Amino acid sequence: MVATAAACGGGSAANDAGGSAVVFAVAADPGTLSPTTALASTALSMNSFAYDTLVHVAADGKVVSGVAEKWSATATSAQFTIRSGVTCEDGSPLTADDVAAEYNHIADPKNQSPLLGLSVPVTAVAKADRASRTVTVTTTKPAPFIVEMSRLLPLLCKKSLASPAALAKATAASGPYRLTEAVPGDHYTYVKRDKYTWGPGGSHATDLPGKLVFKVVANESTAANLLMAGQINGAVINGADQDRLDAAKVKNESSEALSGQFLFNQAAGRPAADPAVRRALVSVLDLKQLANVATGGKGKPATGIGETAPTPCTGDTVTGNLPAHDTGQAAAALTAAGWAKSGGTWAKDGKPLAVGLSYPTNQGPQVASAVELAVQQWTSFGVKASAKPTGSSSILSTLSGGDWDVAWAPIGVTLPDQLTQFYDGPPPPKGNNFGSIDNPDYHRLAAQAAAEPGASGCALWEAADAALVKHIDIVPIVSRPIRYYGKGITFQVDGAGIVPSTLRRSAG
Repeated sequence: MVATAAACGGGSAANDAGGSAVVFAVAADPGTLSPTTALASTALSMNSFAYDTLVHVAADGKVVSGVAEKWSATATSAQFTIRSGVTCEDGSPLTADDVAAEYNHIADPKNQSPLLGLSVPVTAVAKADRASRTVTVTTTKPAPFIVEMSRLLPLLCKKSLASPAALAKATAASGPYRLTEAVPGDHYTYVKRDKYTWGPGGSHATDLPGKLVFKVVANESTAANLLMAGQINGAVINGADQDRLDAAKVKNESSEALSGQFLFNQAAGRPAADPAVRRALVSVLDLKQLANVATGGKGKPATGIGETAPTPCTGDTVTGNLPAHDTGQAAAALTAAGWAKSGGTWAKDGKPLAVGLSYPTNQGPQVASAVELAVQQWTSFGVKASAKPTGSSSILSTLSGGDWDVAWAPIGVTLPDQLTQFYDGPPPPKGNNFGSIDNPDYHRLAAQAAAEPGASGCALWEAADAALVKHIDIVPIVSRPIRYYGKGITFQVDGAGIVPSTLRRSAG
């Protein structure tokens, strides 16, 4: 995310907030910025200021133009007409040939682009017609959100595809800004391209700030201090420092995101392979209490399973689909499945019911406290439960390794079909179905939904999501607003961060 907070180092960007530049704090160095390989959230958000996309999605969820001035689609194809006059930062034109080449580069498995399946359908093939300025993308399998996916494809000129690694700390920008200075671990400076005229809905760069600096700030409290002092203009603050920023009336914009969800390992031999165990484990918990602890009282019950705004399908797929907090019902579910309590612990076939709850330590002390509360409630019920903290970046490694029982693992995507890889298909190492979920209703409904183009399939996608919750394959617990604070600037945000075209200087 663009303004994710992180610690102040030195460097020439240190005092730019009071000068010509708008300065954002970022949580960590973005790593590679190469647009066909970067997947870290900080890199994706920074690249959104440097690379434009075929289309954009407005706050109301409607698709609006970008580099493409018009488009059409079916469930297995899309055609985009490229605006004339679009250029990369060196002045070379961005053509239909360039766009088709990038689609095909990412779709080629040998290039191992992490954008495959995210912004480009797995079976995509693209062809360009130079005379009509059109790009036609076809797939052999349904890609119902093929147009919406394209808003996640950062466009670059074809010549850069020969050596995409060269863009790790440079840009071949098609967007409103170009990177002029990269000091890894400290700051990245971007300068506006004045001739940029192909933003969302045909917007221009006229009112955008002339220079941006993304400043690595390693501690959220430090970022809040810098923001209060006017040494930076923006940061994401999600912890206790929100209170003093709110008291000082520092303005913020927020985007709602799923921040707490249980995923169960249903592989053979694991306790959660038994649906009665999953039902009992959930019935024992006071999910509202867990939500309050995990977010410091600033969250609200989850109503979706991870699709973040702007997303085309927004129905409530959680409310009423989880078992109520009822230890009596939990005991009845286990008893009916052949479990019995012995010496205060539930057991079956001489084996005690034991579960570990894995969670990422980078989610902060509030999530750790919520995990400990869940462990306490399970233990009091008669489950041999334990908390299993993982390293700040190792929750996916834990899930992929298979040696886990329950995980605090919220997954965020922009489109509902992007969740199928996590909740359907093969488990690791052949796929990303970490929980070895086998839900026939989800499989059937998702397949039906995928045959419908765009939002026309939303009712089916929402039914598919609800099937996962009803079967207790996943338990969405809480969502919370991700707050982007700003001083001396105004902006809008979506699930990816600050929307570049909305950034403006302001008084105060």
